[in-house]
Amino acid sequence: MSIKDTVNMVGELMMVAARTAPKAAGRDFIELKLLAESERKALGNDMIQVGKQRGITAFERDGKNVLECDALLLVGLLPHKGVGLNCGACGEPSCNDFNTKSHKGDFDGPTCIIRALDLGIALGSAVKVASELNVDNRIMFRIGVSARRLGLCGSRVVHGIPLSATGKNIFFDRPTK
Repeated sequence: MSIKDTVNMVGELMMVAARTAPKAAGRDFIELKLLAESERKALGNDMIQVGKQRGITAFERDGKNVLECDALLLVGLLPHKGVGLNCGACGEPSCNDFNTKSHKGDFDGPTCIIRALDLGIALGSAVKVASELNVDNRIMFRIGVSARRLGLCGSRVVHGIPLSATGKNIFFDRPTK
């Protein structure tokens, strides 16, 4: 088995950790996808294109990381209704008001804060597995912009976790420009 195959297996184990992470009220709105090689390359190239279009070099930098990595896991939050707590943390006075609002952008909103916490817990559970197995990783929200543009997921909000196993972590000491 090659290192790349092993890194992909770690990505699959990360999916298990994210899937089994606690979810509010026992309802699971987490979407997980380990990208195929062709999808990963298309994603990295799109990120570089977005960076050039928007004049944001961080998209280009992260896109290059995506092209260099061994595997990439998407972790997203599917469309959902408010949990029913009427907490107002989403910016709406009630879950019923939240359920009637919608806006489109790089990510769709609003997002129920409780479901956003579910996403954060799933992301943390996934990267914990990668860390314990010594696979370099980094959570990147910019990956989500291109993943949604390319139709790689159905999530309203999605982050990506690129994975790498080389002699030096490719996700650190990166150029800031």
